[in-house]
Amino acid sequence: MKIIALVSTLLVASASAFAPAASSERSVTTALNMDRRSAMGAVAAAGVVVAMPSIASADGAISTATRQRSKFLYGSRITALQEAVDKGDFSAVASEKNAFILYNSGAYPAKKEKAQKNDAVAATNTIFAAIRTKDKAALKTSFKSYLSVTKMSDYQAELDGSQGQGYSTDSDYRKLTKQGAIYVR
Repeated sequence: MKIIALVSTLLVASASAFAPAASSERSVTTALNMDRRSAMGAVAAAGVVVAMPSIASADGAISTATRQRSKFLYGSRITALQEAVDKGDFSAVASEKNAFILYNSGAYPAKKEKAQKNDAVAATNTIFAAIRTKDKAALKTSFKSYLSVTKMSDYQAELDGSQGQGYSTDSDYRKLTKQGAIYVR
């Protein structure tokens, strides 16, 4: 729709720029209202004005689908660390630092969720403080606290095909995971 409006605006501006002026009976020559440089400037300005609303229509990509995708992708990486946390493997948890950061920013992207995001970030900071001090007990308690603060479910649980369908297209983020079951009769 916007392309049609842009093209029509350009055509009208172009036609009006090169339309002949009202001629007198004595003069048969045509006069242009503006030169080419002015006409092209007018056409460019009209194009900018028409394209301006599309620039301001970005929504920030905050939707239920993007939240679910973020929670699943990074939440599954975080819940997979449970065994490493139980063993006290600090390097395994530290290697997944980006999963914590991306989960916190993707699960709580809206401004109204700032308190929840701050709680999740604080819980993440306690996990990495325990890693810096090499305290296994503090790592276990801070990881358990993080899971409860973020209300993270077990993304490692396998979904049975008889219970429902996990995904429906090849581009789904759950494909080839334990939660990507397909119901087949």
